[in-house]
Amino acid sequence: MSGGAGTAVPSANRSTRWAERLRHYQGRIENAPPMVVEGTLRRTVGLTLEAEGCQAAVGGRCDVVSLDGHTVETEVVGFAGESLYLMPTGHIHGIAPDARVIPSPGVREVAAGTELLGRVLDGRGRPLDGLPAPRASDRVPLTGTRMNPLQRRRITEPLDVGVRSINALLTVGRGQRMGLFAGSGVGKSMLLGMMTRYTNADVVVVGMIGERGREVKEFVDSTLGEEGLARSVVVATPADDTPLMRLHGAWLCTAIAEYFRDQGLQVLLLMDSLTRFAQAQREIALAIGEPPATKGYPPSVFAKLPQLVERAGNGASGEGSITALYTVLTEGDDHNDPIADAARAILDGHIVLSRQLAESGLYPAIDVEASVSRAMHQITPKDQLAQVSRFRQIYATYQHNRDLIAVGAYQRGSDRRVDEAIGVWPAMIEFLRQDFEQREDMATSLRMLDNLLPAEPAGTEPVPADGAAAGGGN
Repeated sequence: MSGGAGTAVPSANRSTRWAERLRHYQGRIENAPPMVVEGTLRRTVGLTLEAEGCQAAVGGRCDVVSLDGHTVETEVVGFAGESLYLMPTGHIHGIAPDARVIPSPGVREVAAGTELLGRVLDGRGRPLDGLPAPRASDRVPLTGTRMNPLQRRRITEPLDVGVRSINALLTVGRGQRMGLFAGSGVGKSMLLGMMTRYTNADVVVVGMIGERGREVKEFVDSTLGEEGLARSVVVATPADDTPLMRLHGAWLCTAIAEYFRDQGLQVLLLMDSLTRFAQAQREIALAIGEPPATKGYPPSVFAKLPQLVERAGNGASGEGSITALYTVLTEGDDHNDPIADAARAILDGHIVLSRQLAESGLYPAIDVEASVSRAMHQITPKDQLAQVSRFRQIYATYQHNRDLIAVGAYQRGSDRRVDEAIGVWPAMIEFLRQDFEQREDMATSLRMLDNLLPAEPAGTEPVPADGAAAGGGN
C-alpha cells in the first residue's frame, strides 16, 4: 500500500509541471506577433516601387531591405493583382533588384505632447534642430479621425491677428480656416510671419511644405525667434524631400494641432503651402497610373484637400480650437487655377495679395475688393459691418476711376462719390500699410477705421449692415 501511494505522488507532480509548461507555451503563442510574409522587389517605375509576394493595406508601411542591409521605409499607395505599389519616404539609392519587402502591421501613429514645443521636425517626426529626439508622452494617428460636423462648436469669437487691415476689414474668427492667396514675391511669407508673431494663441504649429530649404532657418530664427519658438512646433519638409514626405509633413502638423486642440488649447495652424501639398499628391497619383483630370491634376488631389482642411476648426464642447491659415500659390497670378479654385470652395474665406499693390510699395499688399471672411457676419457687430461696407464702396469707387484720376481727365464736382474717394484715398492707403515690426490690436484697428471714414453726407442712402458687402456671404 505504501509503495503504491509513493508512486502516485511523483506522477501528480509531473502532471502539474506539464500543465504549467503547456500554459506557458500557450501564452507565448497567444502573445506572439503575427507572422509576416515577406515579399520581393520586382521593379521601380519612376517614383514607384513594385513588390510581389506580400500583402499590405493601402496606407500601410513596408521596409525595403537591400542585399547589403540598406533599408528604405515605404508606404503602400496602391495595388494591382499580386503587386503592391510602394512610395518611398526617402531616397532609394542603393536599393537593388530582388530586395526584401517586409510589411509592418498597425496604423501609422506619430508622437505628440508638450515635449514637441520648441522643436523643428521633419515629416516623420525626427528632429532637424540637432537636439535629441523628443520623448513625447502620447501617440496619435497620422491621418486623424473624422469629426461629426454637428459636434463642432460654432465660430462665435473674433481672433486678434495683430494686422490692422485684417482685424478691421476681414475679421477672422477663432476656429476659422482661411486661405492666403498670392503669387510669388508679393509678401506672402512676410504676412504669414506677422500673423505668427502677433496672433493670440496658446500653441502655434507651423508646416513648411515643399518650400525652399533656406526659408526654414530664416523663419525659425527671424520670424519666430526664441520667444515664439518656445510655444511653437515647426514641421519642415522642403522641396527636395520626396512627395510622400511632403504629404506626411502636412498630415503631421495637422495631427499635432489636433492633439493640442483636444487638450483644450487654442491652436494657430499655419501651412505654407496647400499648393505644394496638392502637387505632392499629384506626383504620387500620376506615378501609380491615375489619369489626370483638370489641368494635369488627378481626381485624388481634389479628394485629399478637404480631408486635410476639414481636420482644422473648432472642437466639440470642452475642447479647444484650431484656427488655420493655408497659403495658396497662384502660379502666374491666376486665381482661377484648379487648386486655388478648389481651396476657395472648401475654406472659410480668403485673403488675396495683389502684385500691383506690392509693386507700388504697399505691404501687406491685401486686395480688399477680392478678399472675404465668410464668418465675419457671425462675429462682428452691425456698426463694424456698416463701416467695412462703406470702406469697400469708397475703395471700389476710386479703383474704378483710377485711370481717369491718374491722367487728370476727371473734373472735381462731376461725381460726389468720386470726390469723396479722392479725398480719403491717401488715408485709406496708410490704413492698409503696416510695418512688419508693428502690431495693431483689435481695439486699435477698429478705432482707426472709425476715425478714417468721413461722416455720411446728408441725404445719402444708409449703408446696409447685414454683412453681405462686408464678406458675410457663403
